[in-house]
Amino acid sequence: MASITTPELNWSGTYSYAARQLHRPRTSGELQRLIEAARSSLHALGTRHSFNDIADADGLISLEAMPGEVIIDQDAQAVSVPAGVRYGDLARRLQESGWALSNLPSLPHITVAGSVATGTHGSGNANQSLASAVTALSLIAGTGDRVWIDHTSPDFAGVVVNLGALGVVTELTLAIEPTFEVRQDVYEHLPWDLLTGSFEEVMSAGYSVSAITDFAGDDVDMFWVKSRLVDGQPSSMPAELFGARAATEKLHVTRGNDPVHCTPQLGEPGPWYERLPHFLLEFTPSSGAEIQTEYLMDRAYAGAAIERLRELGSGIAAVVKSAEIRTVAAEELWLSSAYQQDVFGVHFTWQPDADAVTELVGLIEAALQPFHPRPHWGKVFGDAHRWLELYPRLPDFRRIAEAYDPRGIFRTPFLERTALA
Repeated sequence: MASITTPELNWSGTYSYAARQLHRPRTSGELQRLIEAARSSLHALGTRHSFNDIADADGLISLEAMPGEVIIDQDAQAVSVPAGVRYGDLARRLQESGWALSNLPSLPHITVAGSVATGTHGSGNANQSLASAVTALSLIAGTGDRVWIDHTSPDFAGVVVNLGALGVVTELTLAIEPTFEVRQDVYEHLPWDLLTGSFEEVMSAGYSVSAITDFAGDDVDMFWVKSRLVDGQPSSMPAELFGARAATEKLHVTRGNDPVHCTPQLGEPGPWYERLPHFLLEFTPSSGAEIQTEYLMDRAYAGAAIERLRELGSGIAAVVKSAEIRTVAAEELWLSSAYQQDVFGVHFTWQPDADAVTELVGLIEAALQPFHPRPHWGKVFGDAHRWLELYPRLPDFRRIAEAYDPRGIFRTPFLERTALA
């Protein structure tokens, strides 16, 4: 039988789960029986890296005890993975066999299934979200049936980023490519006018680029450039880039934190999985106790939206640990924040002060409203979003949610307020 415990807090200790039970099925059969017997809401739980109630329900399901194996198909250039595998662990397994994923999240500590389900992304003008690597997946639907879906299925684009509304994903197949090397260079003090006036050019400086700020400084504090190496040869990087100077020592995304927790910098070439994330798998990620918010918008609005946020700079700086500006390429996944738009994201890592964050979220959303921001599904945001305008395929998603979960077992309060409202 599945073991049952009581869940407590999310990864950062800033969200308390309302769920009464946490189930740990050990087999697919146990998971199916659990879903079939359910009389109140369920939701799958990953590494608890969400900062709102998206992963909360009357009962939660952890796949930690479920068996699973990483299987590489070299001919198909694909890898099949259990849903609960962490990106960092998967990356090491792929590297051992000479393979890679095209992109990674900034934190390798999070699970593949949880990241995909929420549309989580890495960065890069030409890089799509992590979910774009999915070519097939298997899930136990709200009916208790096992369902296998691949890229030829009519509803595939609606099933991948699913917010946990369809059931419990147990396995995914991801596209892979031959391993590659990356160098990471950090620059300091990027002039604001160059970021806002030449946004596409600045964010094209590398394979993956991040601008770090608190929106109150005279310039952009840090400019992280991750460059993919061609034929194994280190590409040269200038001492000055867009008016920013190359750092001469390793830095942390959040000033004052120990940079030992971060991936290698200073242009030292290394394998993709040790450079594309910001943080190393063996250390506590990011800043620890924190709240996170992120909004993604059409890249055409980047300059104007950043200037609007600068008008709130003093208020943001008083509560933020760091804010990061990144880009994601357009894709066709219905509930992706990059659905049919090349987007830029503004990610806030806040001090664990819920009242102050709530007030700032209201101000930020009002300032960004003209730019139609899509909140990251797994982070803190307000209630005033026009979901049908942001996601035109929502009626189709609601149709497949009804088909996969006719009893509404996976219809949680979060979904009732957002995608299934």
